[in-house]
Amino acid sequence: SMYLAESGGGSVQSGGSLTLSCAVSGTTYNTYCMGWFRQAPGKKREVVGVYDTNDGSTDYVDSVRGRFTISQDNTKTLYLHMSALTPEDSAMYYCAGEGYGCQDALDYTPSRWGQGTQVVVSS
Repeated sequence: SMYLAESGGGSVQSGGSLTLSCAVSGTTYNTYCMGWFRQAPGKKREVVGVYDTNDGSTDYVDSVRGRFTISQDNTKTLYLHMSALTPEDSAMYYCAGEGYGCQDALDYTPSRWGQGTQVVVSS
């Protein structure tokens, strides 16, 4: 089964940038959905964006569109490039994989989760 391991979280000042990584292993599929979610204290987990490994297409929620970008390299590592960060972006970020709903971030329902990596944005 798919195993996901996030890294790259940390503290950054408002307006700064940060890139999260998600190492992917164990999958037996050639194409699959992947995505990033986040959860701030006291709030529900929310989707950030989705990536379709079949064609590299992506979709993002409005709050991050234009600031965040998802990509994947040839080692299957998934990245979340974040820029123009604000304190509202502070959260635990989770990598997610497989499942369904690659075409629309709001429809994405993953079946695999990583353990999360913390992002703190200070003002």
